[in-house]
Amino acid sequence: MIYITGDTHIPIDIKKLNTKNFPEQKTLTKEDYVIICGDFGGVWNGKNEEKYWLNWLKNKNFTTLFIDGNHENFDMLKNFEIADLLGGKVQKIDEGIFHLMRGEVYNIDKKKIFAFGGANSHDKEYRTEGISWWKEEIPSAEEYENARKNLEKNGRKVDYIITHCAPGFINSGIFHYENDGINDFLDEISNKIDFKKWFFGHYHDDKKINEKYTCVFDEIIPIE
Repeated sequence: MIYITGDTHIPIDIKKLNTKNFPEQKTLTKEDYVIICGDFGGVWNGKNEEKYWLNWLKNKNFTTLFIDGNHENFDMLKNFEIADLLGGKVQKIDEGIFHLMRGEVYNIDKKKIFAFGGANSHDKEYRTEGISWWKEEIPSAEEYENARKNLEKNGRKVDYIITHCAPGFINSGIFHYENDGINDFLDEISNKIDFKKWFFGHYHDDKKINEKYTCVFDEIIPIE
């Protein structure tokens, strides 16, 4: 099984994955996956509370996968080694906890999943660069090209797309955020790629935009 959920902002919103809110986990194994749509928050300051929640996740029946959002400590995240897993590049954070890297296509339970993290923080004026905000929240030109290359290798067709922010037509049209380069890139992807469904976090809302696009926050959605 594969489940999709929204931002966890460890420790703020991680409790959505406890057994009360997510009882299905009782029958899962490490061959089942929960994918977090960015703002994981488990690589932030290395303090004891963070270690507690990483250990809590490590001991879950399922394997945790996450894409990065805009609220991640990218200085810390870049220090984790890159490895091959599930058909793409990942970073192993701990046993059973992996970062899905930008622009990679994964094969999970016979499903092709394209992952692309990152987003523009709209609260930068309240944050401090290198402490609570990092410019790496915005993808680099190399990451955009890696995405295009991997999608071409897969015939411009995947089953699911997982991002943190939404394509521009949703970002500006429904959530009324100003578009930037990443939203424009996701518009490009939405127009060129054949896919079944697209899930994204970032907006702290559970909202089905239409049959293909879903914003997720507290819900934990199984995908077929």
